[in-house]
Amino acid sequence: MITAALSICLIAGTQAPPLTDKEVRIIGTMSPVPPAPPDSSNRVADNAEAAMLGAMVFNRSIFSSNGAVSCATCHQPGRSFTDARAVAQGVGVGTRNSPPLGSVAHQRWFFWDGRSDSLWSQALSPFENPLEIDSTRVNIVRVISQEPDLKQQYEALFGELPDMGDAQRFPDRAKPGMPAWDAMSQADRTSVTRAFVNVGKSVAAFERTLTVGRSPFDRFAQALKRGKPTDGILSPAAVRGLQLFIGEAGCRNCHSGPLFTDRGFHNQGLPTADGLFPTDPGRAGGLESARSAEFRLGSVWSDDPEGDRARRAGNATAGPEHWGAMKTPSLRNLPTTGPYMHDGRFHTLAQTLAFYNTLEGHIRIDHHQETILKPLHLPPEDILALEAFLESLQDGAPDARSGKNKPLIDVDGDPMLDASE
Repeated sequence: MITAALSICLIAGTQAPPLTDKEVRIIGTMSPVPPAPPDSSNRVADNAEAAMLGAMVFNRSIFSSNGAVSCATCHQPGRSFTDARAVAQGVGVGTRNSPPLGSVAHQRWFFWDGRSDSLWSQALSPFENPLEIDSTRVNIVRVISQEPDLKQQYEALFGELPDMGDAQRFPDRAKPGMPAWDAMSQADRTSVTRAFVNVGKSVAAFERTLTVGRSPFDRFAQALKRGKPTDGILSPAAVRGLQLFIGEAGCRNCHSGPLFTDRGFHNQGLPTADGLFPTDPGRAGGLESARSAEFRLGSVWSDDPEGDRARRAGNATAGPEHWGAMKTPSLRNLPTTGPYMHDGRFHTLAQTLAFYNTLEGHIRIDHHQETILKPLHLPPEDILALEAFLESLQDGAPDARSGKNKPLIDVDGDPMLDASE
């Protein structure tokens, strides 16, 4: 066991060898975070007025069944849009950890199991999930129509809302699969669902503004790229951790690029809380859900149902190796996004690194198990160096009004390079 005193000694004694040309080239691919890719499935994806409406919806608890839960309950700005809980807690208690939202627009699949193929589809799911917002699309649209500022903002963007004044015509608890929903006319079901989708697309527009990438590591990488001095930007331990990350430790196998993720799905062989065989199907169940999802990219609710993204998502397949696999999370802002893993079992970075160093408790599921998941077997000083590097990925606090980070500034106070430079 590494004591606090021993940690200080080990970190103080850590010296990084000079960076090689190859290491410098690799580091150059890891910063800065580029602009979010366009989303043709959401025509208001980059509309500032839609983002404003989305931020209003995101932060208000009036949509929830108990009047106390909002999107911001699980995605708090002060914690890099996470909640410090092992598993999410909305109206009910969930089974998975709340993922951070920094630069979420770069993802291809959403939720730990990838059961949504667009950001706007993901934004809709919590509203009707009984463990999260626990509402219905009818109630969401009704609340929008009853709140003057929300109604004005919505109708300026999308046109007139359905007339939600008749509670018999639009029952609050009506949602697909329920008798009350089937009793509504097809025209009313369509108009409510269209308005509901517009709300989700507005929330997605807001979430697209939640960017990351002005961390000490980015300042270090940009100084390297410009041939400027890097002294004092990162500690020697953090530089040594960076070298391990891109080299001997093999972390880049899954955590690559500016967002430190391959955006894929991997099985960590984690047992249940009581040490039994894993029961969460992960990606295998997520892809099955994504194929049949009402709001998938290829649906009538998408603004580009026949586009490349819709085609690629529709052609995605899962094999036996995807059973239990979870999405590779970004490592950006890691110090403030714990607890870690999809079930929040590790409360600290040290615990998480200790698992990867030994794979203690790991369960091999079958011959399709991850082939790149091997214990690191690193000495204590190297594990501490990796932790020091991961801590350097924490950026500054987002702007409280929009969530958007301030412009990237390098060590000399100049704007950082674009990804194209």
